[in-house]
Amino acid sequence: MIEVEHLTKKFGDLLAVRDLSFRVEKGKIWGLLGPNAAGKTTTMRILTGYLPATDGKATVSGYDVFEQTNDVKKITGYLPEVVPLYTDMTVEEYLKFVADIKQIPPDKKKEAVGRSIEISGLDLVKHRLIRNISRGFKQRVGIAQALIHDPQILILDEPTIGLDPAQIIEIRRLISSLKGEHTIMLSTHILAEVTQICDGVVIISDGQLKASGSLRELTSSLSDRDGVFIRLKKAGEELMPIFRSFPGVENVSRQDDGFKIEWGTDKDIRDVITRYVVDNDLGLIEMKSLGMNIEDLYLKAISGGTEQ
Repeated sequence: MIEVEHLTKKFGDLLAVRDLSFRVEKGKIWGLLGPNAAGKTTTMRILTGYLPATDGKATVSGYDVFEQTNDVKKITGYLPEVVPLYTDMTVEEYLKFVADIKQIPPDKKKEAVGRSIEISGLDLVKHRLIRNISRGFKQRVGIAQALIHDPQILILDEPTIGLDPAQIIEIRRLISSLKGEHTIMLSTHILAEVTQICDGVVIISDGQLKASGSLRELTSSLSDRDGVFIRLKKAGEELMPIFRSFPGVENVSRQDDGFKIEWGTDKDIRDVITRYVVDNDLGLIEMKSLGMNIEDLYLKAISGGTEQ
């Protein structure tokens, strides 16, 4: 649905995006991650047709972003980092104005505005001037204008920025509910947000690709070990050599009141461990993965992780 090949963007002597390539499958939610000035916003602006590239190719739903820009804009909803709101309009007036800009037919405009207001949770403020609503509601107006023409693609630059915790949860639920019907790419500085709503990520730094793929693929590819922590009712030292004897196990150690069991990423022996614990009535209290979390994955990728 979104394909980027060798994308490059220069601003004078500044190389903002360098030979960037990645792919986002239809109906998926993909996170675009990277430190400040990594090239995230530039990449999003190129994909939405608002900024030309210096070199490379990008297609959105089969349309060439550079040769078929108008077609791309018709099927893409864009939430920029700074939403261009007209604060002297009411929320409803602004969305009607956006509907006209996006050439929604007159007989469908009322339905489109009503739907975007409902989805974005703006019903209580739809008749208020935008300048008089909170920062959180202004962000919702930005999301509503991105959704108003029911686009195939949603490009969201920091969609939860400025929202309070309750609103953040609601917007995450909203974005998750759009999965499948829409293909979504979003940037965020909240790494936990990625694990909650994204199927995969593109990680860039200094305009270059550092990693791209599903979270599961990247976790296994950038880590040289997998493992579990287990806590048992019967947890004597005699279990240490037994766990070490399981095929593929590389290390066993005591951690807190349980065991840390590690093995190479080419194997997965969780079933073996679980079967032994159950067959020997050891009383499994807890088992949790020792795999990389999103923070580990991000830091390893931007510090020189293998490009995927």
